[in-house]
Amino acid sequence: MTIETITPAKRSRGLVFIPVVLFATLCALFVYALYTGDPSKIPSALIGKPAPQFALGGVPGLKSDNVDVPGLSGADLANGEVTLVNVWASWCTPCVAEHPYLMRLQQAGAARIVGINYKDSAEAARGFLARRGNPFEAVGFDADGKAGIEWGVYGVPETFVVDHTGKVVFKLIGEINANTLSTQLLPAIEQARAVATAQKK
Repeated sequence: MTIETITPAKRSRGLVFIPVVLFATLCALFVYALYTGDPSKIPSALIGKPAPQFALGGVPGLKSDNVDVPGLSGADLANGEVTLVNVWASWCTPCVAEHPYLMRLQQAGAARIVGINYKDSAEAARGFLARRGNPFEAVGFDADGKAGIEWGVYGVPETFVVDHTGKVVFKLIGEINANTLSTQLLPAIEQARAVATAQKK
């Protein structure tokens, strides 16, 4: 069959498949980008802006030295100190892997560390910290994930560096490990501390 012998009816039937093919191609490209892209490279819209205004109560029943560990709010972050905000959950395997690094940061006094417990149960969150140690001065209990949305959380763990004025200056997507600690997180903390020191002089 030559091109000249194709009837208009046959041509119109062929055109019906064009949108289907285009849609399938777009879906394939989307899936490829989703699974081959590096989520840690996704920029945060919060960088350079004040931390979100949120208010979370503490994890029910969470105590430190028999004192309730307080919740967390946006106002708590503009307190003149560089603060590390770690979004975590007991069900998150990478959170387990990164936790020793948070403990080391807390013991070294590198920065004030606070947490947002994301879509978790109070019992599981308490058990997680009881087993592994609590590096957090405050932990906001974000059971429904609404505060996580305000922070633009893609998935736990995520860690933010907030400067002494309450401005977000860095975001790490994914777990803290030896490489991200030394090449990304510590330099961001040191830079924020240097700026704070310079502005206080």
